[in-house]
Amino acid sequence: MRSNALRSNLLVPEVREVMDIRQASDYLGISSDTLYKYASEGFVPAFKLGNRWRFKRSRLDEWMDRQSDQHAAEADPLQKKPVRPAF
Repeated sequence: MRSNALRSNLLVPEVREVMDIRQASDYLGISSDTLYKYASEGFVPAFKLGNRWRFKRSRLDEWMDRQSDQHAAEADPLQKKPVRPAF
């Protein structure tokens, strides 16, 4: 039984409150390069510890909630998918 518990813990990475760029990019589902660019531009909430970017999981969750709320408010409820203009 214990070996199954250990094995399942290995398959699910631990999500820490403060993450480095690799952990945060995995958490967000984007590349490390993209996240580094977003952090440098101030697009995502991040802070530097020394010369390394760090990300708080709770702040990223709040940011994602705001982003999804903003995009939901901007979306036209009658339009199901983007329509390309006819040429």
